[in-house]
Amino acid sequence: MQEISSPKSKAAGIILAADVSPKTEKEIRFEAEKHGTPVVRGDFSMDDAKDAVGKRSGIFLVLDAGLYGSITKHIEDK
Repeated sequence: MQEISSPKSKAAGIILAADVSPKTEKEIRFEAEKHGTPVVRGDFSMDDAKDAVGKRSGIFLVLDAGLYGSITKHIEDK
């Protein structure tokens, strides 16, 4: 949350795992909306994220706009 609230933030968007808790998703979407940061929910679980990046994670902040666009064009926001 510190990164997206920073006036110098370079956040391109946030990607949430499919099994992130509803409370967490609500909090993330609320803060992101205040700062104009897009949020999408992916079709992968936190365990899938662990297999891919080595740590069980449900929230990914992407700083590069090109990378965020490339990733999100393959995700249907749910």
